[in-house]
This record gives sequence, C-alpha cells and structure tokens, in this order.
Amino acid sequence: MLLQVHPTHPEPRKIKRVVETLENGGVIVYPTDTVYGLGCDIRQKKALTQLYRMKGISDDHPVSFVCPDLADIARYAVVDDFAYRIMKRLLPGPFTFILNATREVPRMVMRKRKKVGIRVPDHPVALAIVKELGAPILSTSASRPDEPFMNDPEDIAEVFKAADIVIDSGRGGIQPSTILDLSEGRVELIREGAGDPGPIV
Repeated sequence: MLLQVHPTHPEPRKIKRVVETLENGGVIVYPTDTVYGLGCDIRQKKALTQLYRMKGISDDHPVSFVCPDLADIARYAVVDDFAYRIMKRLLPGPFTFILNATREVPRMVMRKRKKVGIRVPDHPVALAIVKELGAPILSTSASRPDEPFMNDPEDIAEVFKAADIVIDSGRGGIQPSTILDLSEGRVELIREGAGDPGPIV
C-alpha cells in the first residue's frame, strides 16, 4: 500500500499508522537521507524473516539499525570516546557505523556476528518513525542485490509488493550511505557512498 507522507513535516497520524504496522510484524519501505530503505521492528522475528525473503538475501547478510539519536545507539553498540567524537560530528547524516554489539542486540539479529551497523539518517520521516516506535528499525536498502538503486516510490512498490506500507515522500537518492568501521579503535572506510567523511578517513 502506497502512503503519502510529507517529507519535511510528517503527519503524526500517518506516522502512528506506520508504527502500528511495524509493531504488528509488518515490513515497510521508508525514505532516508540516502536511498529508500526496507525496514521492520527489530523485536519482530517473523518480520525479519520476511524482510530477508523480500530482499532476496541470506539470513547472514549484514543489515543495519536505524536509531533516533546518539543516546539510543549506546544501548545496542559499544560507543567509546573515539567513536562518540566521530559520530557526533557526522550524525545525523548519510553514514553507517560498524560498532561492537552489546547484549541488547536481539540474538536473531546477531547470527555469528558480534558487530552491528548503526544509522541515524538526516530525514524527518525516518526519525519520526523510530522515535514513535521506541525501538530501532532493522533496515536494508529497498533494492534487489546487484541491481541499481530505485528512487521512485511507485517503482519500489511494484518491486516490493509484499511490503505492508510503501511510504511516498517524493524521490529518494540513488547513492547509499558511506560505511565506516569504528569497531577496532580506528576508522576504516568499508564503502564510499553519499556521506563525505572528509579528514576523518
């Protein structure tokens, strides 16, 4: 179902509808400051399985958490002073940070990995959803593996017909987030994307 949500002033009743869908185990397509994302509530095991199936990836494929702010990140990832200083400079923004996971990360998400990808996108709709949900969204890009990113919500809705809600907040980007690994006490550039880390890398 296509749901139009204002990109800069998301309507509270529509955000509540999206959150209710997530809490009931639904999978949504939603806008970020980079590409459209495919997401679900990290507490919903069936939704996670559905997300992997829709994306066409194995269950050990890395996904990221979308959090509302830096304070929330510390619940799910180990944030030392080094990582905090870097993230404070770059968030919210088009970056994914790889950090060591805490015990708060659900076991079904961890698999064999002890690390998590964390995002705080600079997009009012994405932030409104996670704030209302009160938990991170488990997220991956709304695209098929090895295919170009789509930026038109209607095209995305055609591909991901199994999504419970496809949010239409206008055209998205076609460049994913920049991935920086901070888990070893240094900055490692994993993927160059929309974010410019500047002198940090």
